Amino acid sequence: MWWETGVRARAEAGLFAVFAELPRLVAQAVAISWRADRLRTSVVAAATIGAGAMAAGGLLATQRVLVELFAGGPTGEKVLAALPALAVLAAVTGVRAGLGIATGYAVNGLTPRVDREVERGLFEVTTAVRLDAFDADAFADDMERATRGTDSAISLVQSSMNLIAGLVGVLAVAVAVVVIHPLLLLALLVATLPNAWAALRAGHLRYGTYIAGSVRRRRLWILHRLMAERASAPELRSYGLRRFLLDQYDRVMDTETGIQLALARRVTTTTAVGALVGGLATAVVYVLLGLLLIDGQIPLAAAATCVIAVQAAQRSLSTVTFQVDRVYTEGQHFSDYTGFMARAAAYLPDPADTPRPAPGPLREVAVQGVTLHYPDRDTPAVDDVTLIVRAGQTVAFVGENGSGKTTLAAMIATLRTPTHGTVEWNGRPVTEWDLAQVRTRIAVVTQEYHKWPFTAATNIAVGDVEREARQDRIESAAARAAAHEMIKDLPYGYETLLDRTFAKGQDLSGGQWQRITAARGFLRDADLLIMDEPSSALDPRAEDALFQAIRDRHGRATTILITHRLANVRHADRIFVLHEGALVESGTHDELIAADGRYADLFALQAAGYDAAPAVRPPVPAQPDRAAP
Repeated sequence: MWWETGVRARAEAGLFAVFAELPRLVAQAVAISWRADRLRTSVVAAATIGAGAMAAGGLLATQRVLVELFAGGPTGEKVLAALPALAVLAAVTGVRAGLGIATGYAVNGLTPRVDREVERGLFEVTTAVRLDAFDADAFADDMERATRGTDSAISLVQSSMNLIAGLVGVLAVAVAVVVIHPLLLLALLVATLPNAWAALRAGHLRYGTYIAGSVRRRRLWILHRLMAERASAPELRSYGLRRFLLDQYDRVMDTETGIQLALARRVTTTTAVGALVGGLATAVVYVLLGLLLIDGQIPLAAAATCVIAVQAAQRSLSTVTFQVDRVYTEGQHFSDYTGFMARAAAYLPDPADTPRPAPGPLREVAVQGVTLHYPDRDTPAVDDVTLIVRAGQTVAFVGENGSGKTTLAAMIATLRTPTHGTVEWNGRPVTEWDLAQVRTRIAVVTQEYHKWPFTAATNIAVGDVEREARQDRIESAAARAAAHEMIKDLPYGYETLLDRTFAKGQDLSGGQWQRITAARGFLRDADLLIMDEPSSALDPRAEDALFQAIRDRHGRATTILITHRLANVRHADRIFVLHEGALVESGTHDELIAADGRYADLFALQAAGYDAAPAVRPPVPAQPDRAAP
């Protein structure tokens, strides 16, 4: 799955491929960190290099202490002679500890800034791209991967810094060892590399097993949801699914446990082999040191320092090997983020060469030969439609499902760009106006409304252009949508949180949400109000109140109404009938009924459903009396 791309890449990559990719990934992490906070990045860099220098200085000071202690003469004199080196060693140790604290503070302060830098960049793009971007399957998949990449950015930065720190530590030890005696560098490599190889090999085994278990993890994830979430709880109990689901869980976990135990054996074997080879190599190093001592080629102090250096190098190398895997894995996920950001640029609105004027109040919306193709369809969703809506009119778009009503309304609302043709506002194409200003004069109540996880008041207030609607305006809009009394009956009234995910949150029915959505549209009191199936879930009383509020706009503001309930559009100034994307009829209700076309057929079908004439049943024939026994 997409969230496993980094792990899969690591499982399939050889060690040479991993090391070849590391410089680019580390450079990328440093660049992110630098953009997020230059000061803290500089502190981390300086402290890391300083800690490495202190490590090298510490080893050299240790060697000097050992030289003095192993020299001939009285013990007191040897200790006095070693005191300057001991003081240097103590100072180096203290400075190194201080640098570690400084690094910790800097990294802790850097982490949230990196998170904000990367995540804010993603949201700046996802909220700005054109709506048609979301029609492309590849875009949706890319965006999902990119969200995982934002989390990986922090891990990539932290892992890269830890990797650099580990490498600096290894390099510092190597430099110190070379200064003491060049032959000791070879001893250091022989003693440390086997364990490093074993650690990288063990990581490779873990990643490979993780990828092989992808399907099992998805099944476990689904079972976790089915057994522990509110949505599935009623049916789980009513159908007695508890034993069934637990059995499914046990089957998957039995397999997973066996695989994990096999992995543990393989990893243990690998690390044991590495430790064994490393132990033998270390023993060889110690033998070599002994021979060099006997031969007089190195002093005892240098040999002792080499032992300390081997231990320090092993610790640093252990850090390096662990962070190599982390950097490579998280880097693949972050590449999904950077790739998405580059590709998403193609969906961003074209910047205006010169400032565009703000539109005046609506006088007329003209749709001129508009066609729109969705990328996954052979036939157009809207096909060469031309119509005019004038200020103060109430017009309706009607037709069967898939006839193009919602798509046409979206183009009028400037949410979609026609493939061909133009939408004009007051005689000029909407693209020649400041689109943000055009949208402030339009309110859209969508068929697929979103349940915003805010309070009832905020859910309505988001319809306000300035997001600063007063309570009296919110309540007035709610009353027009037949929502005021319903909201007042909630536990906390307008301050009730409409999301059960949070404490004291509440659920609403589909009809109640539809009232909230309608109130949001009414609050803006826009020049043009587009209402797409605003009453599909309303009870008759609420529906009547809603359409009365829509009729109250007539002559004062413009309304485009999309609905399948044709009785509610009888009073529209003009009804546009669409079929398979084309405009096939238009006129008033009476004109369309007289034309006896598609609208008349649809209206007659609905009217038949409201025929109040009682059905006449044939009389039941009388049954003859049964003879008494």
